[in-house]
Amino acid sequence: MPHFEPPMHWADHEDIAMALYEKFGDDFTEAKIYRIRFTDLIEWVLGLNNFDGTREQATEGHLEQIQAKWVYEWRDNQ
Repeated sequence: MPHFEPPMHWADHEDIAMALYEKFGDDFTEAKIYRIRFTDLIEWVLGLNNFDGTREQATEGHLEQIQAKWVYEWRDNQ
């Protein structure tokens, strides 16, 4: 039976951050994560397998939270 992953939405900051860390690994350090342009971050989030949201729903607050959680995820894995 395949493993079902519920769809992620913009407010699922931690889940999105974990998915981004899994995708990019240590390609992005803390400093690099905070320098990612929001336009790029939006594209990457929209490209995640089980992400269910639209570009229009992305807010600066969501993007900042995703970056912060991604940094925590990166730190936890160092």
